[in-house]
Amino acid sequence: MDIKVYNQAGKSEGTMNVSDALLAVPANADLIYQVATSQMSNSRQVLAHAKTRAEVRGGGKKPWRQKGTGRARHGSIRSPIWIGGGVAHGPSRDVNFKKKINISTARKALASVLSARATDQHLMVVDALDLSSGKTKDAVKLFTTLTKSFEGYKRGSRVLLAISGTKDDAMLRRSVNNLSYIDAYRAADLNALIVLSYPYVIVTKDGLATLEKRVTIKK
Repeated sequence: MDIKVYNQAGKSEGTMNVSDALLAVPANADLIYQVATSQMSNSRQVLAHAKTRAEVRGGGKKPWRQKGTGRARHGSIRSPIWIGGGVAHGPSRDVNFKKKINISTARKALASVLSARATDQHLMVVDALDLSSGKTKDAVKLFTTLTKSFEGYKRGSRVLLAISGTKDDAMLRRSVNNLSYIDAYRAADLNALIVLSYPYVIVTKDGLATLEKRVTIKK
């Protein structure tokens, strides 16, 4: 399929032929949901942990003898029914939330989400982005101009900037660091979950070529 290519001034500079496997994939909500939830699970950090009675310090000595005191029988002060004791059935850092995602499935989900953005006219391909000054004010001017081409764009809406990620992009990354509504990612690092988090996508020609290679490569 052919997609329009814009320059930094937001003007069309012709079209670019892109593989249908990247931007012409039919929407598959079930597939996207499966992949996105799996990617969220895989990025989850297990922090909550409650110590069991075996992990709480102390409690090696029986608090009092078994019989003759008139009190209930206890074997350890670290029992879950004691204050300061272990926790029964509490959260554990040993739990595993990882889910396996086939490479081909993840690629298809990424292509499906990008295709949906392109269909909604929420995806823009830019010939190149030159922000050698590295200044935030220059980035604001640039992206204010570019986002005017988006269908129904509202000021402050989140924008995903997909770039090739070479050393030449260092100043571009620096210029958008202070913009809360724009995040720059290497095209090689994108996945379905990341793209779903942004209603609008701006991608450079080099970045689009990287995405096309990722989706069409047979591995």
